Amino acid sequence: MKVSSKPRSGEFPTLQKAINSLPVINNCRVVISISAGTYREKVEIPATMAYITLQGAGADKTIIEWGDTADRVENGRQLGTFGSATFAVNSPYFIAKDITFKNKAPLPPSGALGKQAVALRISADTAAFISCKFIGAQDTLYDHIGRHYFKKCYIEGSPAQAPSTWAEHGAISPGWSLLTPTWTRLSPLEDGMTGGDKSREMTVFFGQYKCSGPGADFGGRVAWSRELTEQQAKPFISIGFIDGHEWLLNS
Repeated sequence: MKVSSKPRSGEFPTLQKAINSLPVINNCRVVISISAGTYREKVEIPATMAYITLQGAGADKTIIEWGDTADRVENGRQLGTFGSATFAVNSPYFIAKDITFKNKAPLPPSGALGKQAVALRISADTAAFISCKFIGAQDTLYDHIGRHYFKKCYIEGSPAQAPSTWAEHGAISPGWSLLTPTWTRLSPLEDGMTGGDKSREMTVFFGQYKCSGPGADFGGRVAWSRELTEQQAKPFISIGFIDGHEWLLNS
């Protein structure tokens, strides 16, 4: 199955149309090849469409972008952070390779409300992202639910500053593994993980290991942010941390 910005016979002009052509309940691996181009669309994969693989032509060549923010009103209601995502994955066993996911909403002024602008939201178990880029201004990567694997990925944006949505590069959950990342920070890592409660600093944890890019700089960070040693990082960088031996190698 192929998606092209200049479709020929049998090819799809948009990724969402290609996804919509699949069976409502999909339980076999489907590979969708996306040719080079910028695809300006908002994409969502339903919960029942599992085992989808997206193969781009390179993260600098295949770009999926949109520009929603949390305060945008649709059908009488604000989208919220959850609904602002350019690309939303709700099904398990999803794989993306060589693609940029982008929310092109501009960086909001300091203190502005409702400007969360998610590039990608993953709300399902067992997903893998290889050689992908995630670009946004605020809350770029919403790692919502499940076990996820990121390898050779670039993540750019500012952190979500709340106890339940934390990270240097967006909102993430405990079950994830990130290898050879490069990240760019648009604002400092402040005290969002503690909610301003100093007593929580006794148990809060934020560790970084062999990261590169401007966002990896420790300047201006909270005191409890730390660089991990190889021994400290070992439990977190093994695929065993996300039970990868059960699903990742077969993906």
